[in-house]
Amino acid sequence: MNDSRVLHARLLGRKDSGGQVEVLVERLVSNSEVIAQVRASKSPKPGARLNLEDAIDVEVIGREGEFYHLRFPGDAAELIERHGRLPLPPYIERTPESGDEARYQTVFAREKGSVAAPTAGLHFDQELLTALRAAGIETAYVTLHVGAGTFQPVRTDNLAQHHMHTERYAVPQATAEAIAATRAAGGRVVAVGTTTLRTLEAAAINGDLRVGAGETAIFITPGFRFKLVDLLITNFHLPKSTLLMLVSAFAGLNEVRQAYRHAIDARYRFFSYGDAMLLHRMSSP
Repeated sequence: MNDSRVLHARLLGRKDSGGQVEVLVERLVSNSEVIAQVRASKSPKPGARLNLEDAIDVEVIGREGEFYHLRFPGDAAELIERHGRLPLPPYIERTPESGDEARYQTVFAREKGSVAAPTAGLHFDQELLTALRAAGIETAYVTLHVGAGTFQPVRTDNLAQHHMHTERYAVPQATAEAIAATRAAGGRVVAVGTTTLRTLEAAAINGDLRVGAGETAIFITPGFRFKLVDLLITNFHLPKSTLLMLVSAFAGLNEVRQAYRHAIDARYRFFSYGDAMLLHRMSSP
């Protein structure tokens, strides 16, 4: 499971010129600096200052593609948590409510750093985790800090031209040992969510599972050869999304089409607060 915790990553404010601005933190890059999306009527230039939530003066260092490099006046994670807003996905067209603070975090969230929840984990509560343990199913954790790029659709017909955003991950030694023991005993590895799957497969891209921290922009499409994950629990994803391509690569395009056809006919709920499916890895790509 992915134990990343969602930051209060959306902040509203104004530029030093007076214009309104909305900042969505993409990822932390140091104690005081972040990469973020910035929405404003006119793009802020390097050296500009943004006053966010009437509490934080942030400096624009520069651009990194479509993102901005920002410097906070102190511990960025602490300031974001104290003054920011919960970043519900863009397709949830309402302001966050008090209940979202609990609903949009997994019960095992620990490591602060995501701007979107690893939503497959939202299906698990303490009662279910206890039932899994009682059934002899072991749990282990990885960390992948989900970036806002997870919501970006694929806008090119040539998948080789689509660039994934980089995300930070970590695989603990205990998790690698648990996977090795499971494999040795003939057991199966079940990834809870596409973020967990991407972490494990990225860390094993060159062979054995590599312990430690790293960054990945892995883009899994049909034809990818999976090394570690046998089953995947995941929500139903948006059309034209990289995640829809991932599940098609894992379970097979026809099988995924059948699952979506059933979900639509049965009026399943889609997206972050929606229903889930359990996918078996197809035997060959």
